[in-house]
Amino acid sequence: MVYLDFEKPLADIEGKAEELRAMARKSEDAVDVEKEAAALDKKASDLLQELYKNLNPWRKTQVARHPDRPHCREYISALFTEYTPLAGDRAFGDDHAVMGGLARLNDMPCMVIGHEKGHDTKSRILHNFGMARPEGYRKAIRLMDLAHRFGLPVIMLVDTQGAYPGKGAEERGQSEAIARCTQKCLEIGVPLVTVIIGEGGSGGAVAFATANRIAMLEHSIYSVISPEGCASILWRDSEKMRDAADALKLTAQDLKKLEVIDRIIPEPLGGAQRAPQQAIKAVGEEIVAMLEELKGMKPADLIKDRRQKFLSMGSKSLA
Repeated sequence: MVYLDFEKPLADIEGKAEELRAMARKSEDAVDVEKEAAALDKKASDLLQELYKNLNPWRKTQVARHPDRPHCREYISALFTEYTPLAGDRAFGDDHAVMGGLARLNDMPCMVIGHEKGHDTKSRILHNFGMARPEGYRKAIRLMDLAHRFGLPVIMLVDTQGAYPGKGAEERGQSEAIARCTQKCLEIGVPLVTVIIGEGGSGGAVAFATANRIAMLEHSIYSVISPEGCASILWRDSEKMRDAADALKLTAQDLKKLEVIDRIIPEPLGGAQRAPQQAIKAVGEEIVAMLEELKGMKPADLIKDRRQKFLSMGSKSLA
């Protein structure tokens, strides 16, 4: 278990409980030791509930970035059957930060596309930590075109700090690719739903989240810039990221009030990383519910619904 900074007291208690159980396995007084360990478990459970009862925006940012949160690959593997990955943008190459392909959700044919961060050093480097290059967005455009042609609903899973800002990406038209991907989201005449499963950063996330329905996991974040980047620009001090996180209104709860998103998906106590299968199941149920809302709508009505959703943004205030 990887513990976040604010979870250190919890790490101490759970560590002591595990030490006691390790001693019990070597001792004849296992029953007495187990009682002490159970008492520590209860104390840890109470502390976990207290820590997660009212997370501030910066702590939610930390949870959203937790390395053990389930990523796109885990969601696809658990929720979809007959997944057939499709690769390449038919222009430059294949971007491993974006994965997608044809699949079935509860036996319904669909197209699933998402950001993949990787789970260890090797896979994170392969997937560029979920930061897509232009060819990743052009791959997504190609897959959305395919879904439109065959009348398949599109499911997007967002988990990215933002689009990759490297020199090569800029040379190959990063901003243009993001803009065209966003445009394509607004044009396709099939149901389009998005779930932000971790981080939703900047235009790199918007290009996958211009959907009819948008849901966020309870402790995920969605913002125009990272708290650190915002603090560096506004205060010339990245250490003010906590103030920036408050100001950005990046939590699912704030964004629901602003009507930027439609649904909040509850997470297991302690975050999706503590019970990945439970979190994945909840996301699957929410995707099915969102698609059910759009079932039977004509292509023109789906496009109109999507456009109207974004044209009406900004009319709500948190004041």
